[in-house]
Amino acid sequence: MGDFERYGRLTAELEPPFAVVDLAAFRRNADDLVRRAGGIPIRIASKSVRCRALIAEALQRPGFHGVMSYSLPEALWLARNRVDDILMGYPTVHRAALRELAADAEAASRITLMVDDFEQLSFIKATTGGGGERIRVCLDVDASLRIFGQHLGVRRSPLRTPEQVVELAHKIAADDAFVLVGVMFYEAQIAGLPDTSPAVRWVKRRSAAELSDRRGAVVDAVKQVAPLRLVNSGGTGSIEVSSSDPAVTEVTAGSGLYGPTLFDRYDVFQPEHAVAYALGVVRRPTPRIATLFGGGYVASGPAKKSRLPSPSWPLGLSLLGTEGAGEVQTPVQGESARGLRIGDRVWMRYAKAGEMLERFEVLHAIDGNELTELVSYRGEGKNFG
Repeated sequence: MGDFERYGRLTAELEPPFAVVDLAAFRRNADDLVRRAGGIPIRIASKSVRCRALIAEALQRPGFHGVMSYSLPEALWLARNRVDDILMGYPTVHRAALRELAADAEAASRITLMVDDFEQLSFIKATTGGGGERIRVCLDVDASLRIFGQHLGVRRSPLRTPEQVVELAHKIAADDAFVLVGVMFYEAQIAGLPDTSPAVRWVKRRSAAELSDRRGAVVDAVKQVAPLRLVNSGGTGSIEVSSSDPAVTEVTAGSGLYGPTLFDRYDVFQPEHAVAYALGVVRRPTPRIATLFGGGYVASGPAKKSRLPSPSWPLGLSLLGTEGAGEVQTPVQGESARGLRIGDRVWMRYAKAGEMLERFEVLHAIDGNELTELVSYRGEGKNFG
C-alpha cells in the first residue's frame, strides 16, 4: 500500500479512526499466493480476514478453495451463509455449537472438526449424546522442530510420530460417531518467522527437511487406516515449502491477502500492504511530536515491539518507546511530525491481519477511485474470539 495521498482524498469525509482495504492490492496479493502455491489449492484462514465479502472475493478466484475457521460457532455461521468445505483450525469445546452441528445434516457435510486427543472425542460424544449426524474430523499433528533440546514452534498437538497418530486414527475409524477425513500440519516456525538472520534461515531449512520426512511417514501410515480427503499444511510464510511436498493436498493462507507488518521481512515473498487505518491528530505536545486519538491496536502473541502497529504515512514517523500505542492516545515522533496539524491524519499498519477488524465494523474498500463499504465480522455483530 503506497498511495496514501489518494486514499486521503477518497476518505476525506470520513471520521477517524477508520480502516481501508485497497482491493487492487488485495487481488494482487491473492494472485501471488496462488503463484507461490504452484497449483496446490489454498484454503483461506478466516481469522486473518474476518470479512465475509473479502472471503467470498478470494474464494471466487482460481486457486482458492475452502475456509479454515477458528471457531465452531463461526464455522456454523459461515456454513449457513453458503460457505462450503470448512475445516476447523483448532479443537472446540463449545457445547451448544457441537449440538447444533450434530443436529444439522447440511452443516455436518460442510464442517470438519480438528482433534488431537481421544479425550476431545469423548467430550464431543458426551455433549452430543453420541447421536445425530456423523461428525467429520481431521487430525492435527505437531509440526514443530525439536533440536538441541529445544522445541521450536507453537504448542499445539501432542501427536507427533506415525505410531501416535495411527493409534488415534484407529479409535476414530472404530467409532460410528465420527469419520476421519484428513490430517493437518502447521509449521509455525517456518510460516511465522521473518527471515531476519542466517540462524533463522538455517532453522527453517532444517525444519522443512525434518517435517517433510515425518509428514510423509504419518500420511502413509494413516492411509492404511482410512482414506484421506485432505492433507493440510502451511501458512502465508511457508506456502512454497508445504506445496512442494507431494504428501500435501492443500495449503492454508490468510494474512498474505492483507500484508501486515509481521510479513515485511521474508526472503521469498513480499505482500503488498493492502489494509491500513487512519488516526486523527488531536495534540502537538512538541514540534517533533503529534498525538493521535486512539490507535492502541496491539496484536496477539508475545508482548514485544513487533506486535505494535506501525506509523506508515507520513514517512519517518515512529512510536514513542515510553508510550507505544495507547487506547485513547498514540503519540508519534519524527521530523515529518513538524508538518502535521490538528485534524490531520496519520496512516497506521497493523502487525497481524484479521485481528485489526475486531476494532472496526466497516472496511472502506478502495477500488481505483471508487469507495465502498465492506462489513467486518464485528459489523455483523459477530465476535468469535
